[in-house]
Amino acid sequence: MVQLDNVDRGILHELQVDARNRTAQEIADKVDVSASTVRNRIRELEDGGVIEGYHPKIDYEAADLPLQILFVCSAPPAERAEIVEKILDVRGVVDVRETLTGSCNLYVEAVGTGTSDTVRITDALHETGLSIDSSEIMRQRRVQPFNHFFFTDPYGTGESEAGDK
Repeated sequence: MVQLDNVDRGILHELQVDARNRTAQEIADKVDVSASTVRNRIRELEDGGVIEGYHPKIDYEAADLPLQILFVCSAPPAERAEIVEKILDVRGVVDVRETLTGSCNLYVEAVGTGTSDTVRITDALHETGLSIDSSEIMRQRRVQPFNHFFFTDPYGTGESEAGDK
């Protein structure tokens, strides 16, 4: 396990805000270190498995995949890891989230162009042994960076995380 300090936390936050367009110098200015330190720390965070990758945010509707579906499924806990690997091979599946407990322990997000894709994906999920508890057409998904990496305020506003809500 990698021990993170405030510099690492600041770098992680800045990468979450916009990894593609943030330069090492811009991040360095925010966390009050040199650009070379930022580059070294990013390499260490990648090598240590803290940063697992960089993923584009895709507007599926603009990419001619207007249908986004969230399937809430149940899988036997002992078989869940194997089932997840099979689910990831289903054309149209873009995200699988596992929960630790409960009967609804897999959330599968898929995209497609219409009813035929929905039926194909539903059938494929059933073939893996999943029980689909519900499915919802999604309008949009919003994600924001985790903004509480700092225990002390690196931006000099005089506030600490303990005082933030």
